[in-house]
Amino acid sequence: MSSEDKNRATAAAILPLVGGAANVTSIAHCMTRLRLNLADPSLVQEEALKALPAVMGVVVDDTYQIVLGPGTVARVTPEFEALVAEGKAAAPPAAPATADELAAQGAAIKAAQKAKNATPFKLFLRKIANIFVPLIPALIGCGIIAGINGLLVNAGWLPGLTPALASIASGFMALIAVFVGYNTAKEFGGTPILGGAVAAVIVFPGVANVTAFGEKLSPGQGGVLGALGAAVLAVYIEKWCRKWMPESLDVLLTPTITVLVTGLVTLFGLMYVAGEISTAIGTSATWLLAHGGAGAGFILGGLFLPVVMLGLHQALIPIHTTLIEQQGYTVLLPILAMAGAGQVGSAIAVYLRLPRNKSLRKTIKSALPAGFLGVGEPLIYGVSLPLGRPFITACIGGAFGGGFVGLFNQLGDTVGSTAIGPSGWALFPLLQGNHGLGTTIAIYAGGLLVGYLAGFLATYYFGFTQQMLTEFNVTAEEAAAEGLPAADPSSALVHDDQNPKKEPAGV
Repeated sequence: MSSEDKNRATAAAILPLVGGAANVTSIAHCMTRLRLNLADPSLVQEEALKALPAVMGVVVDDTYQIVLGPGTVARVTPEFEALVAEGKAAAPPAAPATADELAAQGAAIKAAQKAKNATPFKLFLRKIANIFVPLIPALIGCGIIAGINGLLVNAGWLPGLTPALASIASGFMALIAVFVGYNTAKEFGGTPILGGAVAAVIVFPGVANVTAFGEKLSPGQGGVLGALGAAVLAVYIEKWCRKWMPESLDVLLTPTITVLVTGLVTLFGLMYVAGEISTAIGTSATWLLAHGGAGAGFILGGLFLPVVMLGLHQALIPIHTTLIEQQGYTVLLPILAMAGAGQVGSAIAVYLRLPRNKSLRKTIKSALPAGFLGVGEPLIYGVSLPLGRPFITACIGGAFGGGFVGLFNQLGDTVGSTAIGPSGWALFPLLQGNHGLGTTIAIYAGGLLVGYLAGFLATYYFGFTQQMLTEFNVTAEEAAAEGLPAADPSSALVHDDQNPKKEPAGV
């Protein structure tokens, strides 16, 4: 079977298990997940979906997310979109719904959305993620090119090519504010190009002639934070204009007023304020790791897995981007990446502690390669989180790995990443620091090894109760014969009569 046929087969297998084409209202994907909005989530056959070979796990949030892994998801999504389009085109026309039926459907959808813990804060963080996540591929590509260029410059090779590589690597970062402004306006319901236009003011060289708060402005001052604020302001001004503007004048005056008012506020207020905030972020991160490196790294590395589970990691995206703008790299990401190392070490310990659980061991074997490359969802949702205690011991592994990298930051050896997105081994091409690349790579690799080892030891010796070893260290046939819980990791929960709330076993 060709790669294209395989991807289409995966899409074809997923579609009926999510309720068919008629149940899919929107489709998107990020680096690892196929994200679906579903008209009726109750139609999903979740267990059958998890059993598909290509599916590493599922996550239910504001969208229904199917974890397929990097690369795969980008190839399966177009095939899935095509199948959904074909299914909707071939569907017979539905009978007209009555007003009562439509009202009932709307009430059901609204109730389902409310039940998903969609707090205003989480909704805001999702908007922030939707602004910055589309930029990650460019950040990664430009970051790797910058790393290659740095090696060539340090080695004195290809002097005629390195200026070109520097231009390619730096061009996107020089204009990232424009892309942030465009995505912000799009996400907040405004005209995207107007968001890009007001954000472009920030990076225009001519702002050096503008004085605000008694100081000359600098091109790029305020960076992505200023662009974000300018674009949000532009959206509100645009919406306000359209409320009272006559239709005959709307096309001329609304964009003019939006750009003019937002531009003036940006130049004489937002750029200065956002610049101060950006400077404070960079100063705070540097101070934190310089003075409390080991302790700060221990806390950050240990808490990152729970933060990801709660969706709060999205709040860090603008901070990472601001640090990359200011310093050329973010010092936080290599420390946070240690959480994935603890997860890998924990999974290996689970594999050894449950030698007879073939289902769980198969899941671990298939998910470990992705885990080493920094894709942790299959191990989190397929192994450690359902078991409970191994998730906690994985966090311990991440804490020790983060403490190791933080300690070296405290000693003066800064380790950073020129882009956001990858972690694990995939972060090596993006590493940069204040010393030689060899030193930076050695510290990061040392942190990974510490995270692997600490996660392994903590899980091997403290990750299981005797009851857990008895329940889960069995074959599927033995579990069925003895009436024990299913050995499948997605069902690794204690009996309902023992734990009616279905909390993870061992917590």
